[in-house]
Amino acid sequence: MTETSSTSTASPAVDGHQDALDGMRAVAAFVVLLYHVAMESGEALKEGFGGALLSRGDVGVPIFFILSGMLLYRPFAAATMSGAPAPRTRTYLRKRGLRILPAYWLVVVVAVLVWSRDHVTDAATWLYLLLLGQNYNPDPWWFGLGPKGLAQMWSLSVEASFYLTLPLMALALDRYARGAGPDPVARARRLLAGLAAPASISYIWTVFSFVPVYQPHLNIWLPRSLIYFAGGMALAVLTLWARAEPEGPAARAARTITASWGSCWLVAALTFAFAASPVTGVRFLGLETLWTGLFELVLYSIVALCLVAPVALPAGRETSLRSFLGSRIMRYLGRISYGVFLWQFVVLFLWYETTGQRPWSGNFPINLVAVTLLTVALADLTYRFVEEPARRLGSRRRPVTRAVERPSAVRISDR
Repeated sequence: MTETSSTSTASPAVDGHQDALDGMRAVAAFVVLLYHVAMESGEALKEGFGGALLSRGDVGVPIFFILSGMLLYRPFAAATMSGAPAPRTRTYLRKRGLRILPAYWLVVVVAVLVWSRDHVTDAATWLYLLLLGQNYNPDPWWFGLGPKGLAQMWSLSVEASFYLTLPLMALALDRYARGAGPDPVARARRLLAGLAAPASISYIWTVFSFVPVYQPHLNIWLPRSLIYFAGGMALAVLTLWARAEPEGPAARAARTITASWGSCWLVAALTFAFAASPVTGVRFLGLETLWTGLFELVLYSIVALCLVAPVALPAGRETSLRSFLGSRIMRYLGRISYGVFLWQFVVLFLWYETTGQRPWSGNFPINLVAVTLLTVALADLTYRFVEEPARRLGSRRRPVTRAVERPSAVRISDR
């Protein structure tokens, strides 16, 4: 068996775009939006099953993390399995920075100028916010997860931490997997085994955050969420393994999961319903115990993986789920989903101030429709005039050398 690099049409595309994943990203973004409006209106704090379900809409965040882990690690995993050079770290980081920072900086400037003018001349505030370091500020002036209008950015800070550590994680996994010899399937097995390490760190970190005393700020550091990113990375490995060995166990498992998407989503729904019980802690108050923290990791991981896996893994045939998530409307909502995430609190608070509403005062359906429409409008403008120009800048390729350094597809030799 030999390791080769080619651009054969049979190659598994490691940079390819999947329309259905855009739709999955849209689902996650609007679940989070629903959650925040439900909290602000008080709907998620009501007694009963409906309020309990709404209060766990933060499950959309693990979905984002799994998608990031899968899509960003896939080129690294393909390089390991095929023996090709790994993606260039400098190029990877440049693309990541241009993808998330320009639009994020715009929202930060707007939020600070509207609600935090007392800190406009504070250089440390700008440094923490513009570099996504707010999660690691030991003595912030703001209350909660961030300045007004920016509280949701804690998860973007976690994403940025993952972006920075991924090349190091990929290098460690690469060294471990290459010890299995040149067989890409043997390397895939090693990669999956190696991913147990970052996944286990989340549980160890959760214990550490409670022992000897509870340190809630550790919940918004990267180690707490590594299990979600590791789950996405495992999906990337399974995808490449399935394409390298079309009749192997990974391919059979992938076809079974995608064909049984209804069962997977039912498991996700039942698990989510269980997660909405007190087993994951008191609603919205931020109170956790060690056991509720551990239960949340387990249950949210199951929900997110069961939702994403049938969409992400190679399918033997097109499914109705993929057709729906890959439809024109869902693709559009997926494309602007980052803007939806960024603007939702700015729109929510401005809407409440403009209409003279107080928090937890009801009107959930009306507020949801209004905030959603306004957020989508701003997200569309941000996508057209900020995100897309920045993405095109990051996608410019150097002639000749670019194709040599990182081929758009990597062929993994047939066994």
